[in-house]
Amino acid sequence: MDTLNTWLATRTSRRRLLGAAAITGAAAPAIAQQLVDLRLPGGNGERPMTSAFPGKGSMILQRMHPPLLETPMDVFDRSVFTPNDQFFVRWHWADIPTAIDVERFRLKVFGHVGRPLSISLAQLLAMPRVELAAVNQCSGNSRGLFQPRVPGAQWGHGAMGNAKWMGVRLRDVLDLAGVKAGAVQVRFGALDKPAVAGAPDFEKALDIDHARDGEVMIAFGMNGEQLPLLNGFPCRLIVPGWYSTYWVKMLDTIEVLPAADDNYWMAKAYKIPSTPGADVTPGSKDFPTVPINRMIPRSWMTSLPAGQVVALEPSIPVGGIAMGGDCGVAKVDVSSDGGRTWYKTTLGPDEGRYGFRRWDGRVPLRRGANAILTRCWNTRGLAQPMRPIWNPGGFMRGNIETTTIVAA
Repeated sequence: MDTLNTWLATRTSRRRLLGAAAITGAAAPAIAQQLVDLRLPGGNGERPMTSAFPGKGSMILQRMHPPLLETPMDVFDRSVFTPNDQFFVRWHWADIPTAIDVERFRLKVFGHVGRPLSISLAQLLAMPRVELAAVNQCSGNSRGLFQPRVPGAQWGHGAMGNAKWMGVRLRDVLDLAGVKAGAVQVRFGALDKPAVAGAPDFEKALDIDHARDGEVMIAFGMNGEQLPLLNGFPCRLIVPGWYSTYWVKMLDTIEVLPAADDNYWMAKAYKIPSTPGADVTPGSKDFPTVPINRMIPRSWMTSLPAGQVVALEPSIPVGGIAMGGDCGVAKVDVSSDGGRTWYKTTLGPDEGRYGFRRWDGRVPLRRGANAILTRCWNTRGLAQPMRPIWNPGGFMRGNIETTTIVAA
């Protein structure tokens, strides 16, 4: 991570600039004419590809303001680590700083503590560092596949990414501030602001024991480089095994609370049914809810895109990625006959229990359409179910996914 030290020491990136036009709409960036079909069951699944956002390569454009950029599925076939320039982007508010002065930036720690802090980036970089591989997945990843359709960004499967995060333990920062007895939660705030007067600042909270578990971290590095601005520069929260709504970007405040956080983003937003699998019958109302929290196992075939035509052979190799959710991947099975027969796969190197795991196997083919199914089991013994769930937020999809190819 010498590049991080060089970045701060030389000030060559004192002000990280993100083209204001790409964020504020001062001038719309050029969007490529190429379209990608996300194959959404409700239709309207075509999205433009764009490379117009600074620091980003070719991405699927879901929304311009605030920026929502989806990672193309073929990217996940190249490595279990998602490259920074194609790592998905999701912001809640459109008022995002387009420049950060690293000399003046301060991370403030206050509230139910003995010693309020104002930490510079130089001080943060000087603390003992940790590195952790973890998947950052939007709560609504794959929302576009929900049936009946639900409101919100109609993501395909690419609102996720896996990276090696470098930073400091949140616990170490809290220890410096001296958490007082009776602390209940820790609230995290950010530099992005609502564009509408009176709208609530984006803030999330974790229970005090979770915040101090030694895995939650404040990251300033991503895949061996400094954190991109669109992914939260100069620092962001990393909450391994939990959905990315808690991974606060452009983190600038940490407030220790003596009571549970009751602000909008905890009390009303990102709530899931407190039912098995967060599943309710479409149209249901007035069911009990809880804040979304731990991720669940998922897997995808990435070696062949949906609709791909291949030569008819007795069997073909297939491969993809899997994640265990809040723990590791135990095994991945594949099927080409609708789940009647399952075949074992070989897992690639384990880069960390919270990250993606590569899998590879073979399946038999028959002439015509072949539906390839993938099923992940995590180390807690939880497997992906066959039947999709439904809830009005379009959160926590985790069923067995199908990729149909054609043998001719």
